[in-house]
Amino acid sequence: MAEFLSLAEAIKANVKSGDTLALEGFTHLIPYAAGHEIIRQGITDLTVIRMTPDLIYDQMVGMGLVRKMVFSWTGNPGVGSLHRVRDAYEKGHPRPLEIEEHSHAAMANAYEAGAAGLPCAIFRGYIGVDLPKVNPNIRFIECPFTGERLAAVPAHRPDVAVVHGLRADKKGNVLFEGIVGVQKEAVLASQRAVVTVEEIVDDFGPRNANAVILPSWTISAIAVVPGGAFPSYAHGYYKRNNKFYIDWDEISRERDTFLEWMDENVLNQGPDAFAIHARKARPA
Repeated sequence: MAEFLSLAEAIKANVKSGDTLALEGFTHLIPYAAGHEIIRQGITDLTVIRMTPDLIYDQMVGMGLVRKMVFSWTGNPGVGSLHRVRDAYEKGHPRPLEIEEHSHAAMANAYEAGAAGLPCAIFRGYIGVDLPKVNPNIRFIECPFTGERLAAVPAHRPDVAVVHGLRADKKGNVLFEGIVGVQKEAVLASQRAVVTVEEIVDDFGPRNANAVILPSWTISAIAVVPGGAFPSYAHGYYKRNNKFYIDWDEISRERDTFLEWMDENVLNQGPDAFAIHARKARPA
């Protein structure tokens, strides 16, 4: 059952060095504050899973916390490369980075397989592409019923999933709306789950047709962190800070400027560091 903790307590209790870790959120609800707390606590030797590794994984890789990244697309969305990820993979700075690349479909199916307790995901995919030549975890099987050639990849079974939701009720259930990505599947596939939320409410009230509610029993810890997804956005709370994504290209290009920014904005800040910026971005 979900336990209400501070962000620092939630991360300390549930994320350990050597873990396989999934921080999910697709454009929307990216758990930046939780990622920053992992960095502050120096939790290292991580295998990180994410459909679209962007700035938060660039920061974790650049700080030397990550040994392997399993993903389906990586970059600074709408801007360009992740310079810290490239530096680690191409030059081994600050440590060598192993990568395992998949398609979006493979990643989503691997989470669903993990959530169902299956050893692998089977789906139609990887037809006429070269990725299976460089990723030995992409294999093919023959359907025993139709003879069709199908793709197979290992199920994702992270030690811990970390996601950002919109609201939690007092019983520990969590609401997601807007672009919901694979947060539900990541939580259900994981042994433990940490969820940050914008606020606690008595009742979720009216909800959108695509709303997802994670029941309390799927969650290990909930931390109330207003602005916890900033500079990504939280539907109905604050907008995406597009300027920050553009600025990150210059900040992260050289290791010295990256470390200076991390020291000032993450290592020497608390979990509410971006909350004031998020409030400024709140829709009128």
